[in-house]
Amino acid sequence: DTLWDLAIAEVEKRENPDDDNVKPGEIWEKSILFMGNKNGGKTTIILRCLEREESPKPTLALEYTFGRRARRHNAPKDVAHFWELGGGTSLVELIRIPITTHNIRSFAVVLVLDLSKPDELWTTMESLLQVTRNHVNKILTKLEKTNPEVAAEIKQRMWNDLRRDHPDYALVDPFPMPLVIIGSKYDIFYEFDSEMRKIISKTLRFVSHYYGASLVFTSKSEALLLKARALINHLAFGYDKSKSLSVDPSKPLFIPAGLDSMSQIGPPPASDSDLGKMRANTPLELWKKVFEKTFPPKSFCALQDTKDPAQDIQYAEYEVDVMRAQKNQELEQYKRNASKSWKEMDFDSD
Repeated sequence: DTLWDLAIAEVEKRENPDDDNVKPGEIWEKSILFMGNKNGGKTTIILRCLEREESPKPTLALEYTFGRRARRHNAPKDVAHFWELGGGTSLVELIRIPITTHNIRSFAVVLVLDLSKPDELWTTMESLLQVTRNHVNKILTKLEKTNPEVAAEIKQRMWNDLRRDHPDYALVDPFPMPLVIIGSKYDIFYEFDSEMRKIISKTLRFVSHYYGASLVFTSKSEALLLKARALINHLAFGYDKSKSLSVDPSKPLFIPAGLDSMSQIGPPPASDSDLGKMRANTPLELWKKVFEKTFPPKSFCALQDTKDPAQDIQYAEYEVDVMRAQKNQELEQYKRNASKSWKEMDFDSD
């Protein structure tokens, strides 16, 4: 092999480690994409996971940071790449940047849903997970042609948290990569009417179980942040899975993937007569209709971020801004000249 071949092999090994067989001295390298409601607390959670004492700043597009941890004394530090998608659902197409064919084997997703805004909850969850899933499926389709063994491994891994003898094995549709759903702002959510809390909690339990995801409720409370951090550290650094479980709707939920069941969750929170009137092709669609009957959703357009990041003073650059202003003036002048030329043109009535 040439030096170049060896370099490529080393990069591939670092980007796609065998999770169950990381040898001493090798570096574990993982990537996690955080997405969810705008101002939902994603940055705060990331900073807490990385033990950084910083004040969170608004995320306007796609931001990157990383963390390093050593599994043992004098061992090389493992690396976790943290990507954060800002703008709620308005910039979801940017997920194509961090999730690629090169790192899909070592990628995970953390979806942060603001519990204080139930009217945005389902639309945000559905939009972000749908676009992400479609992108991942395209990558898997490509891998089936170029590297079928890797594609098969990823598809098999989707079912790792659900045993074949689980009663819901045929009823769920696991997300194509590890997924953690975090319900943020539990302190505000706790002040809601108990029946509202029960509906939201039950719905998120179903969604998480259906997608083969872990579910945790958190807030600025140190104890709750530590629980969320435990799930994320498992994805990022391979720490042991937490075996604790909390399904009481009067308390913060904490349910690792594969530990819930449809029988424990129960039917959608609606009367038998209402359920009989609802037409749905899948269980997920039925739960959506029941949830949105109680919490009518905001329109998708209302969730879009209309603020132009280019106008944010945080990103001001004098030379660039001056040139852009000049080009904007030239464009407006061009439009005016083109409009005059158009009006002056003679058209043959025939």
